[in-house]
Amino acid sequence: MKAAAIELGEAKAKGGMNKGVSILDFILRLLAFFGTLGSAISMGTTNETLPFFTQFIRFRVEYNDLPTFTFFVVANAIVSGYLFLSLPFSIFHIVRSSAQKTRILLVLFDTAMLALLTAGASAAAAIVYLAHKGNVKANWFAICQQFNSFCERISGSLIGSFAGIALFVLIILLSSLALSRR
Repeated sequence: MKAAAIELGEAKAKGGMNKGVSILDFILRLLAFFGTLGSAISMGTTNETLPFFTQFIRFRVEYNDLPTFTFFVVANAIVSGYLFLSLPFSIFHIVRSSAQKTRILLVLFDTAMLALLTAGASAAAAIVYLAHKGNVKANWFAICQQFNSFCERISGSLIGSFAGIALFVLIILLSSLALSRR
């Protein structure tokens, strides 16, 4: 009788711990959603126009001039859409903290979305670095001296994406922790 009471107490403690992990998972998903959505919107609306010698000839730069930035926007949009669609599952885990199959499914999709987001952010970070520093050997000139606000916005949009990567790592670790407690 005493052993059954101890097991029941341990099961309740694990259930309470998993509920806390599920609430933290929901909050982290929400933060990652806003970070990736903000990055996609910030990069997708970035452009700048500079006058040349006359007002009729102008230089214009947009995010979609470089396919890497287009990939960045698409990757962040896909990940933010996934995060939005995964929020009901996260709420389900708060209500039923013992659910395992949906948590395993989320860990698999979270890992795939982490890979996609990392690829998009890393590729964009390489181009942002070249935009700031240039590469004389490759004959790539730094454009940030001329297009200052463009470079500030593309650099800023990387912040939300890399924050989303860090949050995804935490989400995967938390989900793995909750699964290992069973």
